Amino acid sequence: MSFKTDIEIAQEAESLHITKIAEKCGIDQKYVEQYGNFKAKIDYGLLKEIDRPDGKLVLVTAITPTPAGEGKTTTTVGLADGLRKIGKNSVVALREPSLGPVFGVKGGAAGGGYAQVVPMEEINLHFTGDFHAIGAANNLLAAMLDNHIQQGNSLGIDVKKITWRRVVDMNDRQLRNIVNGLGGRAQGVPREDGYDITVASEIMAVLCLAADILDLKKRLGRIIVGYTYDDKPVTANDLKAAGAMAALLKDALKPNLVQTLEHTPAFIHGGPFANIAHGCNSIIATRMAMKLGDYAITEAGFAADLGAEKFFDIKCRMANLKPDAVVIVATVRALKHHGGVSKSDLNNENLDALEKGLPNLLQHVDNIKNVFGLPCVVAINAFPTDTKAELDLIESKCNALGVNVALSEVWAKGGEGGKVLAEEVVRLCEQQNSFNQSYDLDLSIEEKLDVICKRIYHADGVELTPNAKKQAARLTELGFGNMPVCMAKTQYSFSDDPAQLGAPKGFTVTVRNLKVSAGAGFIVALTGEIMTMPGLPRVPAAEKIDVDENGKISGLF
Repeated sequence: MSFKTDIEIAQEAESLHITKIAEKCGIDQKYVEQYGNFKAKIDYGLLKEIDRPDGKLVLVTAITPTPAGEGKTTTTVGLADGLRKIGKNSVVALREPSLGPVFGVKGGAAGGGYAQVVPMEEINLHFTGDFHAIGAANNLLAAMLDNHIQQGNSLGIDVKKITWRRVVDMNDRQLRNIVNGLGGRAQGVPREDGYDITVASEIMAVLCLAADILDLKKRLGRIIVGYTYDDKPVTANDLKAAGAMAALLKDALKPNLVQTLEHTPAFIHGGPFANIAHGCNSIIATRMAMKLGDYAITEAGFAADLGAEKFFDIKCRMANLKPDAVVIVATVRALKHHGGVSKSDLNNENLDALEKGLPNLLQHVDNIKNVFGLPCVVAINAFPTDTKAELDLIESKCNALGVNVALSEVWAKGGEGGKVLAEEVVRLCEQQNSFNQSYDLDLSIEEKLDVICKRIYHADGVELTPNAKKQAARLTELGFGNMPVCMAKTQYSFSDDPAQLGAPKGFTVTVRNLKVSAGAGFIVALTGEIMTMPGLPRVPAAEKIDVDENGKISGLF
């Protein structure tokens, strides 16, 4: 039996004109800035004029990712469609895909099967140009920094203490470490430098955490680009760059409105990675979804130990958001992989492996319920190879923790396959919850790290390298000690070792580097071998992507 590819399903869909989608969720046309027939930016001035209570906020997260795939975005989209199927007014808020993963390993990020956002090709490629604007603002700051040094360096910037890197939205390992400014005195000051991928830029995090254009400008001005010879931080404001950067970003700050295959309104805006940044779409887009829908369905990157923790501890704290319910996505196949089964054998029933892999799911469930105090449901993203015995085992283990399980068939059936999950989410949203963050801001940097590692990862503790300890002391001295912490950690394990699957015990997390993202407002703690510029695999997804004489794209997912 042959299945249609995601892109074939998306290209056959009959989408409504974007003005109809805006009308459906009550957006006055004066706030709609059309990008063709099926995309629009929505002016953030809308938030100042909407006078209605916030809708329920539902976060979709997942178990620790595996090569088997979990389907978090697919479930998010299908849940929103499922809510509409049972008569609820739902709106989706998602992150934008990065070109790096689209052309690398992961492929597109617009959902899958019959639970997608469209226009899928445009969302996965240039979309409305937000990432290009972020890259331009980032690289303008880099250019102004190097120009300042070239023109006499009145601020006394130490070229060996520059922390600001250039970016490009592509997986390009060749650019990780470079030497620039070569060619003589007129060509700049030679120094070591490097590129990050655009989604790793602090400007991406700043855009996603900004409340409005004025807040954006303030945050941009606070960005630290390096340090002087006497170790004082140098900011974008010192370089008089914040105004021009904000001018480049003024349209990128406006959320993008698109639709699902079933015409549910969807905001797709911003896209920081969850293993090196905070992994959530913009606060402005989330607020719009909550103001326009009775249920705002959003997601956070990777598993609950990364995306969900940062959603609660960073985004919700900064925006004063209070979630109402959480969906934890899992698959039978992925849990068997956590139990030690190779990818080639995942289609065979294996209750022993499933039993061994289940602690990964149960630990995420326990964290959501007992650390963050939120009601949750486990959504099993259905595969044809799942057996009744396997599904029953998952349900019994989750029920023992007081959590229900809903089979999600949205990939094959769209919103119809998400109705059971939608009913459970509505039920959970009516419950009282005791939402709280996992740590207090008045703890020291080392204490916050210790709390995250022990409470969320279930580690024995955290160990800071001598260099990281010095950095913690210096950041505290500079007044940054009361910021939340953004862990840069592998997405493939609760630990900092990607090979440790399931729910490992008896490990210590090593923090090797600490840096401040003063504009975003958090401390970044680097663990393991986290790279801010990925590389392409041996066979990149780009090799399968093509376009015909009519402009029709193929091979995208």
